[in-house]
Amino acid sequence: MSPDRPTALRLCYGALHVVMRPGYPALGHTSAAPGEPRVVEEWIDWPATMRLRRAMDARGIGVAEAMDTAQRFELGWPAARRLIAECGALGLENGFCAGAGTDQLARVRGAHDLIDAVVEQCAYISSHDGIPVILPMPWLCESDADEQEFVDVYGAIVRQVRGPVFLHWLGPMFLPSLAGYFPGRSFERILELDPSVVRGCKLSLLDAGFEQRVRKELLSREQIVLTGDDFHFGELMLGDGQPPLRTTTIAGRRVALGDFSHALLGILDAIAKPASDALERLAAGDNDGFSDRMARCEALGRHVFAEPTRHYKAGLAFLSWLNGLQDDFALVNGEERTRDRTHYLRCAELARAAGCVLDETAFATRLAAFEAAPWPPARGSGTLLPQ
Repeated sequence: MSPDRPTALRLCYGALHVVMRPGYPALGHTSAAPGEPRVVEEWIDWPATMRLRRAMDARGIGVAEAMDTAQRFELGWPAARRLIAECGALGLENGFCAGAGTDQLARVRGAHDLIDAVVEQCAYISSHDGIPVILPMPWLCESDADEQEFVDVYGAIVRQVRGPVFLHWLGPMFLPSLAGYFPGRSFERILELDPSVVRGCKLSLLDAGFEQRVRKELLSREQIVLTGDDFHFGELMLGDGQPPLRTTTIAGRRVALGDFSHALLGILDAIAKPASDALERLAAGDNDGFSDRMARCEALGRHVFAEPTRHYKAGLAFLSWLNGLQDDFALVNGEERTRDRTHYLRCAELARAAGCVLDETAFATRLAAFEAAPWPPARGSGTLLPQ
């Protein structure tokens, strides 16, 4: 990415879902009886999945690849590798970041396995011109690792990777096995280790107050917070509403620094159009215009991410389908069945109010078809709705 590009007032990445080919639901995969990652990968609609990435980039927003929104913890590393490679090959103008985890391991024998696995995945992402986002490692919770053990593991990773990287703190509302992650002051201590490598963090805790405290602490070290708060992202991105204090460089891009959050959000999957408009308003100094548009987007985000929050991908895929961006809204392991008809209809209503409709004809036609069909469809059906 060229360093002479205009300064990014807000560095934004949209975490995008994976599109499945029509016919996938016939396999009957569920969260209780998940499909083998190898089989699931065979059913990914790769051209449609990459079209979503190009569409996000065309809105002036970067892509967050192989993250939770792409059902990373169900897809596994082979599919994630391909997502990262294909995303990198797109040559996105606004760049991409990607999750670096440990899912290439059949089993974890100890902390050294975690370290080697994350370092390997970070190198792979960097080799495709992406920025690694170090994903949470559930094994640390399973092993009751304490504050110092967390610092030791992350410290060993930071010493071996080439920056920039971001830390990802994913709350248990997204993945229950992460309850108690980053014990004590481990998170703060890890961020202090080498700010030239760890350029900040992505917070998915839905705790606006904590995020505001963290970004103030990071500012002196020229680190940033990428908000993952799909409930309060507008107000967090606006921050104090003041012009940037200064800039820093991340992956060759000048990025504004101040009392505000940048963004790495799943809800951007659905709101790229109005969010792009809101960011233009912010760049023009129209804070009220930014806040007005983002408030309507936040209303959609609160609904899409309603409890059980981890099932938010269903609303994102549904809206993508309504907008004619994919032929089906099936998700890995039948995630779309976790939401009822009322939830989906409210998604459509709020998406209209937020300005997320891309093609009114396609949107209205597909919504009418959904309203007329039984939901959920019979198990074993190869399609979600009558053709």
